[in-house]
Amino acid sequence: MLRLTPAHLRSLLASRSPVATAASSSTRTASHDHGVSVDMSRPQYYDRLDNPLPDRPYKDVLTETDRGLKQKEKGPWTQLSREDKLALYRLSFHQTYAEMKQKRHEWKTVMGGIFFFIGFTGLVVWWQRVYVYPPRPRTLRGDWQEKQIQRMLDMRINPIEGFSAQWDYEKKQWK
Repeated sequence: MLRLTPAHLRSLLASRSPVATAASSSTRTASHDHGVSVDMSRPQYYDRLDNPLPDRPYKDVLTETDRGLKQKEKGPWTQLSREDKLALYRLSFHQTYAEMKQKRHEWKTVMGGIFFFIGFTGLVVWWQRVYVYPPRPRTLRGDWQEKQIQRMLDMRINPIEGFSAQWDYEKKQWK
């Protein structure tokens, strides 16, 4: 049923002081403890076409040049160069719409994987046919089956509605 893990217990018992908040944000949120440490209570960045404004900017930690650029941003934009505007955009967003809509080539990897597994399966089937299964019985060869059909016709097996009913005995051919 429901279990209370030590990480959940710590977060429930901790008070909301700044020290406790820092401690609780480092707890693992993954249920199977895969080493993923993400605090889902804080705003996240994402690139999505259907939601153009993410919860936070792409870069949270700014370098000295980024801070200088942010100061220039507060002034008139006519004084900013094209590169400065692009750098400001890249501080807030990781990809443009054109980059998000750009065709990806994952289908090549997927098709390669599919063909690999089909080829591997073919090799396994061939190996089983050669080394695992016994040889085919003689009753499945064509000459044996022809003799069996002729024997059934000679014996007139089920002559009213069955196999021999389809054979014309006078013309020696199928009706």
